[in-house]
Amino acid sequence: MRVVVYGLWHLGCVTAACLAAAGNQVIGLDLDEQVVAELQQGRPPLHEPGLAELIAAGMASDQLAFSAAPAEALRAADLLWVAFDTPVNDQDEADVAFVRGQLEAIADAIPPHTLVLISSQVPIGFTGALERDWRERELRYAYSPENLRLGKAIDAFRKPERVIIGLRDQADRPVLTALFAPFCQRIEWMSVESAEMTKHALNAFLATSVTFINELARLCEVLGADAKEVERGLKSEGRIGPRAYLAPGAAFAGGTLARDVRFLIDFGQRYAVATPLFDGVLASNDVHKGWVRATVRRLLGTAAQPVVAILGLTYTPSTSTLRRSSAVELCVWLHKQGVRVQAHDPAITELPAELRAIITLATTSEQALAGADVAVIATEWPDFRNLTADQLVSQMRQAQVIDQNRFLANAFGNDPRITYVATGTASAVAGTNS
Repeated sequence: MRVVVYGLWHLGCVTAACLAAAGNQVIGLDLDEQVVAELQQGRPPLHEPGLAELIAAGMASDQLAFSAAPAEALRAADLLWVAFDTPVNDQDEADVAFVRGQLEAIADAIPPHTLVLISSQVPIGFTGALERDWRERELRYAYSPENLRLGKAIDAFRKPERVIIGLRDQADRPVLTALFAPFCQRIEWMSVESAEMTKHALNAFLATSVTFINELARLCEVLGADAKEVERGLKSEGRIGPRAYLAPGAAFAGGTLARDVRFLIDFGQRYAVATPLFDGVLASNDVHKGWVRATVRRLLGTAAQPVVAILGLTYTPSTSTLRRSSAVELCVWLHKQGVRVQAHDPAITELPAELRAIITLATTSEQALAGADVAVIATEWPDFRNLTADQLVSQMRQAQVIDQNRFLANAFGNDPRITYVATGTASAVAGTNS
């Protein structure tokens, strides 16, 4: 199948590379000539494990090419796959106009009767509005919500549990069945609007689960329960299950989950439908964002010229993106409090200009820990598992660790020399080792 994947950032690059590896003839299209030029040299715009290698293999086999010329790319396309990563601002509001603007920019180059498959993060009604506004263009439309998982994106694309596809015309079902056949046999067919709503519903459910367990964890801290044990009790219940999004730890960040909750709240306001649950999810998550700051403040006490080590800066392990990273937000806040911030991240060798005066970037974990009063495990890179309690004690001025998700509990959680604080235990209140 001849597929044009439009939008070459994280979602688009992964989509294009995986489709090409499955035997499709793929052109990655983007209007940013610099992004295209880099990809033509085999350099994706951000780090994702295995992505550069998959792109190189696709180009070597002539199954994958990149272009900044819409008319040339779309001339013989069977399908246009819209795969822009929708920008999200600091208020978790998605810039949907950006996606629509990118589509308008190539509208005249799309041949009539082309099937347009949208996977960008857009609100329910987006595809229908495009269809109405472009009625005279005689295009076909479908929607399949993205399944992008940072750090595990290729595996998530190639081995999804199921694929959601919203169809406008059932006659397009065979084409899309063939397109997804190499990756998944289970397709949940539905209307375009239901597919768009399913994406909102999924992320809103996950966001609700995260805030539920974190709010419960804060109660556990003052009541003497261990939220991790409560988690085990919940997940052993058949009506909940072991894979539920119920692990006490950090607040959700990055804008992904919050974006879809915000979509639902906005629709409730627009159509006068009360959404107290969704309102509460964002409010509870905002409260929990203050947990790590309050804990840092308590552990620092009256330390003179305080130093905090931040282990991990990226939004999630196995990627290089700093966009909407809670670790970076913490660094900025610490700097404003007059705290020296020393950080190490395996994927970051150079900081953006706006962070260089805020963060002292260390080349190793030990260097970041040197002289620190508190260490925060902010991104769960496997490299950090190599740290030992002896290293922590010898490097830090005070051996105090905040590990919200208990990532390094086995290494530090039971060492009497270390003050180890995790979400949902009495240690979060008393400051004792748990």
